[in-house]
Amino acid sequence: MKEESIIRFADRMNQLPPYLFGMINKMKMEKRWRGDDVIDLGMGNPIDPAPETVTEKLCEVVRDPKSHRYPVATGLRNLRREIAKAYERDYGVTLDGDREVLCTIGSKEGLSHLCLALVGPGDTVLVPAPAFPIHIYAAVIAGGQVIRIPMASPEELLRRVDDICRSLVPKPKLLMLNFPHNPTAELATLDVFREAVSLAKKHRFMIVHDFAYSKITFDGYRAPSFLEVPGARDVGVEFGSFSKSYNMAGWRLGYCVGNEEIIRGLAQIKGYYDYGIFSAIQIAGIVALRDCEEDVRRQAAIYQQRRDVLCSGLERLGWDVTPPKAGMFVWVRMPEALRPMGSMKFALELMERGNVAVAPGIGFGEEGEGYLRLALVENEHRIRQALRQMRRSIQEMCDEGLAPPMKMAAAR
Repeated sequence: MKEESIIRFADRMNQLPPYLFGMINKMKMEKRWRGDDVIDLGMGNPIDPAPETVTEKLCEVVRDPKSHRYPVATGLRNLRREIAKAYERDYGVTLDGDREVLCTIGSKEGLSHLCLALVGPGDTVLVPAPAFPIHIYAAVIAGGQVIRIPMASPEELLRRVDDICRSLVPKPKLLMLNFPHNPTAELATLDVFREAVSLAKKHRFMIVHDFAYSKITFDGYRAPSFLEVPGARDVGVEFGSFSKSYNMAGWRLGYCVGNEEIIRGLAQIKGYYDYGIFSAIQIAGIVALRDCEEDVRRQAAIYQQRRDVLCSGLERLGWDVTPPKAGMFVWVRMPEALRPMGSMKFALELMERGNVAVAPGIGFGEEGEGYLRLALVENEHRIRQALRQMRRSIQEMCDEGLAPPMKMAAAR
């Protein structure tokens, strides 16, 4: 008889579902190990290089023995001040770099640690859905309860927030926002943020805004900062990241700005959990903010070109597509003929048959079922190749009875 294991996880582990993106990534890597050329439209993992001046600064600072010491957990003072300068330049928001800015090991780490500071058993967090998983599970891991609010539009979302706060006892403690939104690419206006701040003061909840896609905008659109609204700093904070705009995803450099008291709580948690970001990366981040705005604009233009190629290709496949105005993803509803398969099964079939990785909508919650999130990280040639392979794979699925016949334009 097999001896019972002594390994016992904490109860919170029972609240974490299987990480579907981990399953997709595992399958992708296994196929690549076998020699298959998988085109990855699933993960928002930039393949374009960081600005050359940033990389050069990193290499220069790495050679200094002083940079190998433990850094300050809250971030180098000069980097925090540079982030404050960037907010003044880009949004007209004046920040105290010493008290209202804190550096994080990417925004995902910052969000997770902040929930440990703000959320505990008995606390309720409101999260728009579908949602990037950490927006939900950072609160769950911290011991809180999450109410998912389907997001037909940002305005409708806030109407439902108001209704919930009127009826729920005790009232929610925190509202998690994310605009431009991942995965749906929904956008917020300053009026939306004004209403959110008004509701926060009325119902006494805090706001955390994930602003990871702040600079990846298209067609002349400008993404507003939550902190541009008067009173925003009274109720919340905003997270940003170097990962997407500067192609520094693996460098793990982000920041939190806003309410001084919340920043102080996050700093206290981080003081126990980590030693901050490698100093050479932080100094390279200063160079990125000072000297690389043209690189950021150029990268956004590249993503816009890829968006246009992907959206027009999907339309030729018979998909109904709304091109996003921001972000590095296209959120697209599956054609009616394919929806009975479910987004997860379709993603797995597409990977197996067509060597194309996509993110199934169900991975962002049940509200995302029937959708796919397609990343704009591959170059235009690879995106066109992915579309050809998607077309062939869908035709195979229809021929084998997994889906009814579909009308698709001739491949280019």
